Amino acid sequence: RIEQELYQRYVQANGAPPAIVLYDVTSSDFEGACNELAHYGYNRDGKKGKLQIVIGLLSGADGEPLAVRVFEGNTADPSTVSTQIERLKQQFGVTEVVFIGDRGMLKAQGKAALGAAGWRYISALTKPQIRALLTAGVLQPDLFDDDIGEVIQEDKRLITRRNPALQRRLRARRADKLQRLDALIAARNAFVRQSTRADPAAGLRQLEDWVKRHKLHGFVTLSLEQNQIQCTIDQEPLDEVALLDGCYVLETTVPAATLDRQTVDARYRDLQQVERNFRTMKTDFLEVRPIFLRNGERTKAHVFVAMLALKITRRFQSLLHQAFGTTADDPRTLTPEDALQALSRLTYLIYDVKGRRYARLIQPD
Repeated sequence: RIEQELYQRYVQANGAPPAIVLYDVTSSDFEGACNELAHYGYNRDGKKGKLQIVIGLLSGADGEPLAVRVFEGNTADPSTVSTQIERLKQQFGVTEVVFIGDRGMLKAQGKAALGAAGWRYISALTKPQIRALLTAGVLQPDLFDDDIGEVIQEDKRLITRRNPALQRRLRARRADKLQRLDALIAARNAFVRQSTRADPAAGLRQLEDWVKRHKLHGFVTLSLEQNQIQCTIDQEPLDEVALLDGCYVLETTVPAATLDRQTVDARYRDLQQVERNFRTMKTDFLEVRPIFLRNGERTKAHVFVAMLALKITRRFQSLLHQAFGTTADDPRTLTPEDALQALSRLTYLIYDVKGRRYARLIQPD
């Protein structure tokens, strides 16, 4: 009922129902081992060995939260999409919308459900999918040299782009990993030369695990020669990996007459707003985790209250930006943290004068 009321206010403020919705999920871990919704699953915060729930947040194109749902902790991301479609149709009465989800969210099942509902979507392809399209000749490497390219595949549009900043960052990171590997190999070889009890094969296994963990195994091969570890880099697979540095491909069923390729790219990048919402809910302000509840309905209520607090926080930040600008305009501007600290100093001063008590609220700074 509260979501419905807030949704109607959102529609009135914007003059129309949302034409685009953003959707993403996150997880939140528990303290304890007794919760009706808690299960072990893929933990997005890297906290292994903790029970968790999965939280799905549905937002407007501007990032404004519309609805939140809690799923059991072992629920796969794509299987939550159909639930959100039903919410949009039944709860909010949305009849046509562009649904935007990331590459891990909108799999074949979710895309089929959106198609059955008569809705369009924008999502991204995985690197293996992009390589398969390059191999099949549907995409060509020079498409990524343009600002934003486009290819039609059956009833879908494929939008191609290369992010130069991301490309430089990925290549610098890979070069740093290879440099660290050289240092580890040199240290291990020096240790083997100096110790008669060292096991060269054990060192090789450890470094092979390191290479695999840092995703270098596709083009790096380690071997033992006279008890010394040697590193061989296969240039052809390395060039193949580097070919897609900074590249991504968006897949959409939205007609070009509705959204051009630049707008499709911009709307997909709006998903960053949902990620910022999760960051606000989980760490920056609201700290929805850890969860100390057992009952499933109370757990859902806990997350729902966090979404309401998120809406207040977004409004608070918007008004602060209108009044004082952002840190991009002035690094010394008033931040939400500063404002909350100032509000915490608003207290009543109580005076006793000739047997009568007076209360005075101090002026805000």
